[in-house]
Formats: sequence, C-alpha cells, structure tokens
Amino acid sequence: MDNDEFWQLIDSARAATTPAVPFERALVDVLAARPEAEILRFKVCFVRLHDALYRWDIWAAAYLIGGGCSDDSFMDFRAGVIAEGRAWYEKVLAGPDVIAEHPAAAGENRFDAEDVFFNEDVNYAASHAFERRTGDRDAFHRAYELHLADQGIDRIKVFAERRAGMGESFDFDDDAEMHRRLPRLAALYLVD
Repeated sequence: MDNDEFWQLIDSARAATTPAVPFERALVDVLAARPEAEILRFKVCFVRLHDALYRWDIWAAAYLIGGGCSDDSFMDFRAGVIAEGRAWYEKVLAGPDVIAEHPAAAGENRFDAEDVFFNEDVNYAASHAFERRTGDRDAFHRAYELHLADQGIDRIKVFAERRAGMGESFDFDDDAEMHRRLPRLAALYLVD
C-alpha cells in the first residue's frame, strides 16, 4: 500500500468520526470493509509511518504535552499524530513544535492535546479489523508475520534502523533545552 492509499483510508475514518463513533472505531470499520490482504498492507504502511516519527524531538513534544512520556506512551502519541491526518503528520515530521498551533494545544485548555495525540487504540485498528473479518482473534498476528516474511521485511533490522534514525538525544527535564528546541510547546507546557 502506498502512502496515498493509506491516507485515503485515514481520511475515510476521519470523515466517519462522530461524537458517538471515535476515530479509532471508525478506522476499524473502514478497514474491516476491506479484504484481509489490504488490512495487512495497511498495517505495514502504518508501522513505516509510525516508525518515521520515532525521533527524540518528537518524543520531547510528547513529553511536554503528556507531562512525561514512557516508551509505550510514545507509541500512543505517534498513533495519535497519524490519526490527525496527513497534513498534521507531515507538519509534525517536519518539526514537532508546530503542534503548538494545533487547536487542541492552542485552545483554551492546552491539556486537550493530550487527549487528542495519545491514542493507543489506533495502534490496534488493523488487528481489530482483521479479527472482525475472520472471527479469529489470533489470526491477525499469524497472517501479519507471514505477510512480512513474504515482503522480505526483517523486523529486527527495521527496529535497529529506527533506533539509529532518532537524531540527537537530549534531556527532556532540562527546561532551558526544551525551550531552545521546542520554544512554542515549551511556552505552553512549561508554565510555573
């Protein structure tokens, strides 16, 4: 699946989102209407785009917004960035300080951004959709591993490449450094 197809599916889910149907449920609905092979291709593309956000500067943005951010929480944050759609994804990838312009961060309650950007369930949309299609809770993981093998994707190699591409590490608890690297987000979230 190419990026355009991926983002079309994200857009379809965003369009189907209502107060009663949150994005992650709409995404499962959109994916469950697709063939199983397409769900697997969606997951591969999701992981690739998700991994591209695995950088220290983006983690620092998540740390500010969440008042701290573990590795697991950073997974959820990256899923939330994807859930916001292609435009926000590309903006964050270009420089995460732009999140200060997002309505959830720039609005009256800057802590709304935590609810928007930390979206754990998006990480599991493909597996839930696959389960809905097959009726088998465990079928996705087996099928996904076979799909990766068929595509020649080595998850250990991909993980090592992801870690190597994180950029320069820095201390998230150093307020001066956070103000230097993410001035707009730091101005919003590092308030006494």
